[in-house]
Amino acid sequence: MSCPEQIPSFSQDPRDPAFYRDPYPAYRQMRTYGDFVFWEDYGFPVATTHVAAGLVLRSPKLGREVPACRRPKITDEMAPFYAVERHSLLEIEPPKHTRLRQVAMRGFNRSSLAAMAPDISRLADRLIDGFPGHPFDLLQHFAQPLPAIAITRFLGVDEDHAAQFQSWSNDMVAMYQAHREPDVGPKAARAAADFSACLNQIIDAYSPTSNPGFLSSLIAAEKNGEIHSRDELISTVILLLNAGHEASVHTIGNSVRLLAGFPERALALEPTSITGTVEECLRFSPPLHMFTRHVYDDAVILGTKFKAGQEVAALLGSACHDDSVWPDGEHFDPFRPRRAHLAFGSGIHACLGATLARLELQIVLPILFSRCPALTIVEPPEIADRYHFHGLDRLMVALR
Repeated sequence: MSCPEQIPSFSQDPRDPAFYRDPYPAYRQMRTYGDFVFWEDYGFPVATTHVAAGLVLRSPKLGREVPACRRPKITDEMAPFYAVERHSLLEIEPPKHTRLRQVAMRGFNRSSLAAMAPDISRLADRLIDGFPGHPFDLLQHFAQPLPAIAITRFLGVDEDHAAQFQSWSNDMVAMYQAHREPDVGPKAARAAADFSACLNQIIDAYSPTSNPGFLSSLIAAEKNGEIHSRDELISTVILLLNAGHEASVHTIGNSVRLLAGFPERALALEPTSITGTVEECLRFSPPLHMFTRHVYDDAVILGTKFKAGQEVAALLGSACHDDSVWPDGEHFDPFRPRRAHLAFGSGIHACLGATLARLELQIVLPILFSRCPALTIVEPPEIADRYHFHGLDRLMVALR
């Protein structure tokens, strides 16, 4: 895609280790060029500021569903992956999106989340009880299993499936990375096929009496016509499983990294402070740094013209560090005045799992540091080469 004349260009390899480990200096430079820059390595414009990113995410002239003229040719090998994507809330637009999201969001209402809180607390304690007596990877022992088990229980599926669901989810989500190795596509397709087959078996054998959970509501929605097909049901369940743990894994790891050496941690984790602390963790180190949109109708955003057929992205990582909204935005301060951020996106495609991720962080961070007050990071954290996600591959800690 050619660069719109009025947008300055910027070059930055998203796989450069210096960038994906710490992208914020590059973002700061991008913002000096204006609300939008043309990221040459991606070939499309990105919104760099908080206001511009928010407008991109909420514009009714932009959306996630790929226009027919831009859809890739689907090979037989990749068909299982795109069969799931075809009905995914992440990739469709109204009215289908509105119908399915209304059904999916019922599970994340206030009463449902309140009912989950005690179970999340018990799960955190159980995992902490199993911590080794020697240095260990906190991701493997805490940040990864906790949200995977929590979302599986929420659906009413046996938690023995959690590890396999997490593995399939990781393989599928890898399709959204900046650069994909040759085996990423085939692995994602196999994961989608296996995920779908497993869920079909679970749904066929599901008993709301023995396995109470939100899956029973989704099955009922298929029977009463709110969900139109088994394919829609499978895609919705996969999205809930992915959204219910993917963001939480990254945010737990990122948050522990921020708080482990924070001098005022005890105050930041008090009941009166924890909500603000979680929001600052999310703002300072969001789990997703870029979210793309397709332009359906010619649009003008903050004076920048976009033509139908273009692709444009909201640079969430940059927007969350915008100094015009958060003075000294590259300083971690859990006590700063709260402002709405874009760590979980905005508009109709805002992250489905956002409320659950927030709940988990508000519960597990105080428990973790209360029970492990001497928790120390003993090796430099390994930041994953998975841009435009931002999270850790490894976080070695000791309880000394």
